[in-house]
Amino acid sequence: MNWSKRPGGRRSYHHGNLREALIAAALDLIATKGPAGFTFAEAARSAGVSAAAPYRHFRDRDELMADVACRGFEHFAEALSHAWNDGAPDPLTAFDAVGRAYLAFARSEPAYYAAMFEAQLPPDASPELQQASDHAFAVLRQGAEAVCALLPREGRPPALMVALHVWSLAHGIASLFARGDAARRKLPMAPEELLEAAVLVYLQGLGLGPDR
Repeated sequence: MNWSKRPGGRRSYHHGNLREALIAAALDLIATKGPAGFTFAEAARSAGVSAAAPYRHFRDRDELMADVACRGFEHFAEALSHAWNDGAPDPLTAFDAVGRAYLAFARSEPAYYAAMFEAQLPPDASPELQQASDHAFAVLRQGAEAVCALLPREGRPPALMVALHVWSLAHGIASLFARGDAARRKLPMAPEELLEAAVLVYLQGLGLGPDR
C-alpha cells in the first residue's frame, strides 16, 4: 500500500492495495464523523481515488463498513484470547483480564469499536463478519464456562447466560466510560475498577466470592 495524507485530511493514493487504503480512510472518517457520518463517495475521496474506484472491491458503503467491522472483531478476538491465556493462572483471574482487555480495546481502537457495534450492521451482514464476531464472543463464553465449572454442578447457571451478562456489563462500561473518543463520559474511578466491582458483585451472587 502506498498512500499519504494531503493537507486537510485527504489521502493521496498512488498504487498498491486499494482495499486497504479504503479501509484506512473509512477508519479515519469514523474517528472524526462517526460510523454513519460519511458517504461511500467521501471514503473514496479521503483515500484519494475516484468515486467509482471503490466498486472494484465493495458493492456499497455497507459492504465497506462490514469489512471494517470484521477487521475490528478479528483484532478484538486476538486481544481477548491473549488476555484469557488459556485460563492461566486461574479462571477468575483470567476472566478479569478478559474484561480489562475489552475496555482497553474500546479505548485504543475507538474507530474499530464504533464500526463493530454502532454502524447498524446486522451481525450476518457477511459470513466473514459473523464468523469474526462469533470468534470474539467465544472467548467470553470459554471464560464463563471455566468460571461456572467452579460452582457445584447442581444449580450451576448456564455458561452462555453468564457470558451474556458479563458481556453486557463490559460493553456498557466500555461504551459509556472507556472509549477513546469524545463520547466517553466522566467517571470518578477507573473504568477497570467499575467493571471489576460489577463482576465481583455478580460472581458473589453466584456463590463465587473472594475466597473462591
